[in-house]
Amino acid sequence: MAKAYTPGLTVSSRVRYRARRLLPLTGRITVKLGDRVKATDVVAQTDLEGDITPMKMSNLLSCAPRDVPGLLLKPVGSAIARDEPIAQSKGIFGMMKVTVKATAAGTIESASDSTGMVMIRGAAQPVQVRAFTCGRVVDILGNEGVVVENDVSLIQGIFGIGGEAYGPIAVACARPDERLEASCIRPEHAGCILVGGARMTIDAIRRAIDVGVAAIVSGGIDDADLKALLGHDLGVAITGSERVGLTLVVTEGFGDIAMAARTHTLLTSHAGHPASVNGATQIRAGVMRPEIVIPLADEATGEVQAGGGATAGELSIGTPVRVIRDPWFGALGTVAALPEQPAVLDSGSKARVLEVALADGQRVTVPRANVELIAG
Repeated sequence: MAKAYTPGLTVSSRVRYRARRLLPLTGRITVKLGDRVKATDVVAQTDLEGDITPMKMSNLLSCAPRDVPGLLLKPVGSAIARDEPIAQSKGIFGMMKVTVKATAAGTIESASDSTGMVMIRGAAQPVQVRAFTCGRVVDILGNEGVVVENDVSLIQGIFGIGGEAYGPIAVACARPDERLEASCIRPEHAGCILVGGARMTIDAIRRAIDVGVAAIVSGGIDDADLKALLGHDLGVAITGSERVGLTLVVTEGFGDIAMAARTHTLLTSHAGHPASVNGATQIRAGVMRPEIVIPLADEATGEVQAGGGATAGELSIGTPVRVIRDPWFGALGTVAALPEQPAVLDSGSKARVLEVALADGQRVTVPRANVELIAG
C-alpha cells in the first residue's frame, strides 16, 4: 500500500500528555519527582538579570576617565535610587562642585577607569514557570525544568495569539457554525475559556476583553479583525507574546469558517471543566500549534485510548484530513485513495496526489501537500 506522511492536528478525547516546562536559563526547581501539581502551581523559577543603564561619567563630571572610580559617592556594588547623587567632582578649591544623579535605580555594577563609564544594573526580574496542566511530575530536567504528565483531552488549533491561560470551559455558541458575536458574551464568562463556533468578530473579542474572558476558541477569524486587535500586521514570527488582554485560538483558519463538528462536540462535552490554553504558534521550521488541554484526572492512570491505530503523521485509506488550500479550503473528509504515480495539476506541474471523500459525499483529487492530518 502507498504511504505518505503529512503534518497534522490532534483532536483527541484522550491522550497521554507530557508538558515540558522549561526555564529560559538555569534556576530553582520547586517540586520533587512524583509530586502531584495543579495547572497553576509554580514548578520552577529563576531571576533574569536586570537591564543595564550606562552613564558616561567622565563627560558628566568633565574629568579624566581614570578619576571616575574615585569620584563615586557610593562604592561599586552599592544600591542606588533613581535621582540619588551617584558622583561628585572635586571642584575648584573645594567649590563649584558638580553633582551627578543616577538616571536609573539598581546596583552600581562597575566604574571603568579607562572609558569613564559607570554601569547601573536594574533589579532582577523574577521568572516563574507553572505546571500548565495538573498531573504528576515524572521527570526533573536538572535545574532547567520538569515534565508533567497526565491523561487529557487535547485540541490543537491552526493559529493563535497570546500566552498561557487557565479557566473553566464555557460555551458561548451552541452550534459549530454559529458566529461568535458580542451578544454571546455575558458577565459570568469572566475568567473562562470561551468556546465559540464559526468566526469570532472583533466586537466579540473586545467585549470578551472588557468582561475578563481568559481565552476564546473558535473556528475562524478575519484577518482585518486580527490587525485591528493588534494594531499591526502579524508577520511570520512566532506568536504567543502578544498582550491584548486574552488568548485566542482559531481551530480552522481565516475567514467565516465553522468549527469542525467533532472539535466543537469535544469542547462542549467538557463545559465547566478546568482547561489550559496556549496560543503560541509557529508554522515554519519547528512547527508549534496552539493547544487546549483538558485534564481527565489528577494524574495519569490506566490505559490511554487508541487513536485509530495510525502511525503519527501517516496518510492511509480512511485517515481523516482537512484540505488547507482552495478551492476546497477547510473541507473535512477521509483519504479515499493514494495513487502512486504523480498527476498533472491544473497549473501544468506534476505532484503526488490523493483522493479525498468529503463529508458532503464529493470525491476530490488534491495534492498531498494540500491536506493536513486530523489525528485522533
